[in-house]
Amino acid sequence: MKTLLASAFIALVPSLVLAQAASADKASAKASAKTASVSKVKTVAKKSSTKGSAKTTVAKVEPTSSRVQLRSATSQVASGLIAARTAMSPEELAIAQRVYVGQIACELGATVSVTADPEAPGHFHVGGKGFKYHMAPVVTSTGTVRLEDPAGGAVWLQIANKSMLMDQKRGQRLADECMSPEQIVVAEAIKKTPPPSLFEAKATK
Repeated sequence: MKTLLASAFIALVPSLVLAQAASADKASAKASAKTASVSKVKTVAKKSSTKGSAKTTVAKVEPTSSRVQLRSATSQVASGLIAARTAMSPEELAIAQRVYVGQIACELGATVSVTADPEAPGHFHVGGKGFKYHMAPVVTSTGTVRLEDPAGGAVWLQIANKSMLMDQKRGQRLADECMSPEQIVVAEAIKKTPPPSLFEAKATK
């Protein structure tokens, strides 16, 4: 009886060994499959992060390039405008040298500020209460100093003893009887020795 049991056990041993080996193979196959899937996930993640970083870099570079181009274009336009404003004839530059600058007192307590534009030689900023113009000299047949702002429609007229500011669009004077220190001297001299009238000149002849 014991011999039969021993024989049966011996016969079953190879089957058990094979079953354990098969289960071990399955476990190792599952582990390999898991490792492979984890590797794939890591690889995909790396690729995705690489692509994402590349996209981020491109997104950063493009706006920077656009800003640089925009600044360059703005600078070129500004330079062109300044160059256009500063292009003046010798006659116009000669008129600009005769313009009285400073805070000029006018009638009724008004004042007009006339300052040279440092960025555009020969041009002037003319301003006061409620108005501000950028003016350039205009050649006249009478020799009168005349500054104009075509866009604003204003004219600054300067003669020996006074100046005035005209709004040509509205047809009204913005400031009158404006006198710089130099013009005050001339005005006082005229009061003391007024020029001969037309009637006196005819009588002399």
